[in-house]
Amino acid sequence: MSQQGYVATPPYSQSQPGIGLSPPHYGHYGDPSHTGSPPGMMKPAGPLGAAAPGGMLPQGHPPHGPHQFGQNGAHAQGPPLQRFPGPPPVNSAAPSYAPYSPSTQSSYPSPVSTSSVAQLGTQLSAMHVNSYAANYGPQMAGAQLSYPGGFPGGPAQMAGPPQPQKKLDPDSIPSPIQVIENDRATRGGQVYTTNTRGQIPPLVTTDCTIQDQGNASPRYIRCTTYCFPCTSDMAKQAQIPLAAIIKPFATIPSNETPLYLVNHGETGPVRCNRCKAYMCPFMQFIEGGRRYQCGFCNCVNDVPPFYFQHLDHIGRRLDHYEKPELSLGSYEYVATLDYCRKNKPPSPPAFIFMIDVSYSNIKNGLVKLICEELKTVLEKLPKEDQEETSSLRVGFITYNKVLHFFNVKSTLARPQMMVVTDVSEVFVPLLDGFLVSYQESQSVIHNLLDQIPEMFADSNENETVFAPVIRAGMEALKAADCPGKLFIFHSSLPTAEAPGKLKNRDDKKLINTDKEKILFQPQTNVYDPLAKDCVAHGCCVTLFLFPSQYVDVASLGLVPQLTGGTLYKYNNFQVHLDSQQFLNDLRNDIEKKIGFDAIMRVRTSTGFRATDFFGGIYMNNTTDVEMAAIDCDKAVTVEFKHDDKLSEDSGALIQCAVLYTTVSGQRRLRIHNLGLNCSSQLADLYKSCETDALINFFAKSAFKAVLHQPLKVIREILVNQTAHVLACYRKNCASPSAASQLILPDSMKVLPVYMNCLLKNCVLLSRPEISTDERAYQRQLVMTMGVADSQLFFYPQLRPIHTLDVKSTTLPAAIRCSESRLSEEGIFLLANGVNMFLWLGVSSPPELIQGIFNVPSFAHVNTDITSLPELGNPYSQTLRMIMGIIQQKRPYSMKLTIVKQREQPEMVFRQFLVEDKGLYGGSSYVDFLCCVHKEICQLLN
Repeated sequence: MSQQGYVATPPYSQSQPGIGLSPPHYGHYGDPSHTGSPPGMMKPAGPLGAAAPGGMLPQGHPPHGPHQFGQNGAHAQGPPLQRFPGPPPVNSAAPSYAPYSPSTQSSYPSPVSTSSVAQLGTQLSAMHVNSYAANYGPQMAGAQLSYPGGFPGGPAQMAGPPQPQKKLDPDSIPSPIQVIENDRATRGGQVYTTNTRGQIPPLVTTDCTIQDQGNASPRYIRCTTYCFPCTSDMAKQAQIPLAAIIKPFATIPSNETPLYLVNHGETGPVRCNRCKAYMCPFMQFIEGGRRYQCGFCNCVNDVPPFYFQHLDHIGRRLDHYEKPELSLGSYEYVATLDYCRKNKPPSPPAFIFMIDVSYSNIKNGLVKLICEELKTVLEKLPKEDQEETSSLRVGFITYNKVLHFFNVKSTLARPQMMVVTDVSEVFVPLLDGFLVSYQESQSVIHNLLDQIPEMFADSNENETVFAPVIRAGMEALKAADCPGKLFIFHSSLPTAEAPGKLKNRDDKKLINTDKEKILFQPQTNVYDPLAKDCVAHGCCVTLFLFPSQYVDVASLGLVPQLTGGTLYKYNNFQVHLDSQQFLNDLRNDIEKKIGFDAIMRVRTSTGFRATDFFGGIYMNNTTDVEMAAIDCDKAVTVEFKHDDKLSEDSGALIQCAVLYTTVSGQRRLRIHNLGLNCSSQLADLYKSCETDALINFFAKSAFKAVLHQPLKVIREILVNQTAHVLACYRKNCASPSAASQLILPDSMKVLPVYMNCLLKNCVLLSRPEISTDERAYQRQLVMTMGVADSQLFFYPQLRPIHTLDVKSTTLPAAIRCSESRLSEEGIFLLANGVNMFLWLGVSSPPELIQGIFNVPSFAHVNTDITSLPELGNPYSQTLRMIMGIIQQKRPYSMKLTIVKQREQPEMVFRQFLVEDKGLYGGSSYVDFLCCVHKEICQLLN
């Protein structure tokens, strides 16, 4: 066939049709430590780049025979199938592809170049219903469609009568909303007990009660799959990343039991002599209870005399249910002095508040707002449940191009200020009176907070420093010999002469070039060693940024990222509009559950080990994950690799231990244990996957790679891996079917739509209206997200508000994120955990507009407001309640934007309709599905 055939081609598949058949690249994106072929360019496997026989086999397997794709044979029955139409089978003759049109605004491997949109339309409309579709019953997504004669527009189609036109129906492809609703319907509101190894928990979007019966709650640990492949060959074949997303301090609802605290006195926790794993339900007691075999390394240990207990008739200790460490997946130990710095008990931590008092911050009222709010939030400093008042101490620094330390000792009549002008070698000018108890020094502190805005009212200083501010806070904590957290309120590029000085390097010319990665790297080498020092002294940095122009988030955000802090950003902050969002964030951050000066170690049973870590962490070696602090919203994603075979009998065991200091200054160990299954059947691996966790892993590994790799290469690898994972399933687990059908495992029905959302995110795909700072900010947000937060971030919730039942307390059902789901007569609420939009259709019902905004019509609505007026009517109350429920449990206060249909700001809103084609590149869900299906067909040919 000589003609152009199927033109909806991803650009990267032109030169190498065999792309993606070499061993897997996942999680590494060709970073320097994983060399091989050039990054992302997978070598053509056979002559002229045609796929070598044997598809995705590791080299060395026989090319033919039923086992060419592993143990299961092509006919193994897998989990329930999801079938729906795809593009035509790829011709085995090397197809000639339409040239990729460089005129598109992005280098995203969109399956449609601008020139080929029309052809794709023809191609989709050429699909028609097969006569045997009815055989498959309603569980298959929509009708079975195929291409007549193989290629649309090909000779076979020209012969014969005209075909009936049918476009690929978006309703016939898997819906994330449906998957979420189905899980809620079957598992919502129930009790989920963790007594079985390798069981798959309810989705993160499903509310249920979790009862710990020997494995950690999914609130603490979620996995990409709950069944690991027995061998590394199987893992390479499937290319499903083996990873856990661990949120050690996750918030637990009030109806679930908080963690028990085990105290063994001076002897400390019982641990395996060889691998140092902590006593847990995976230890097997033998010889009448005198010894135990470690579940992780199989070493046989003596039971310490104080810990001895007899066994019952099934070999279980008589006190099994009385000891949390024997019967529960998660618990805490009181740590002994051996676990403390310098072998002495830690001092209670401190919070230091550091306020940028440069000219613009004074003039716009920000400094006054911060000082007023601190009086309120200091009343709510975190404390242990049994404590009357918080043990935390507090200190205050203001700065512009010099630093001002304040002595707020309780015996002083008024605060004293000391100025440090040498910012190149910062020192702490006072010890006594800098860090104080809020309760004892309350009146002096309030006096100070009243004075600060007046003290600097006449200052014209607009230049600021930044690195010396962090250095000063860290030195103060170091001098007081305690861990702690810096709260920095900053708003401009630090251009004053000092270490860490930055210049404006926001260069749009780098976008879509191989140098684009520079925009995500810090511009000076001051911040990395500074972060290392902070972690070494237990100094966490949280940064509240108020930029009105470029501030170089990639540089300023590095220390918060590496110290386990949080970055908050409020663009073009206006006190009268944006203060509520900022104040909510500040209150939430100060009050949240947090551990200081933490070290995390992830141990595994024999056969596999933790190899890669992603999150707000610092690593001095390959095993110790160091965090100056870790709070209830931060997750660490851990990737595992085989170093031997795993056995189906013993499974794969994971123990995460976090050593940390509490807010009251007690050293503790928090332990989470999880047992996973192992199997030599690929079908079991696919059955046990969790797509939400997979996307969390893919996003973090891709966003980490952004620092070293061209974005185009990263996007290609993500598309490749998606196709690989699904092709392996099709080849090994699905029953045979026509090549024109795309077949997805039940657990991965929505992998393509979520993957497409990730590919279109502004970090991986630049857009003209998104600033470099915003991209660096979003990259940093995602790196510490747990599974629930990344799920909402990449696939936002969209809910109709005009159908509200004001008598009901249930949320209106979510709908798919596509413009086709909106209506002119409707009002819709969209939230992704960072932003919230209320979209008003041009024909919105006036009574609803009146009820929500207290104005008579659509035209009268003021779109500048960032919060809804509190009105006494049912519409207003119900909508505000719904927004409150959506905001609950989310780490960031979402800024509300009112959007009117057909007005300019609607462009920003439409970027969140993630199933649609991006305005600046990036495929629609339907197009991406075609692209992935095409890749799968190429891999299988």
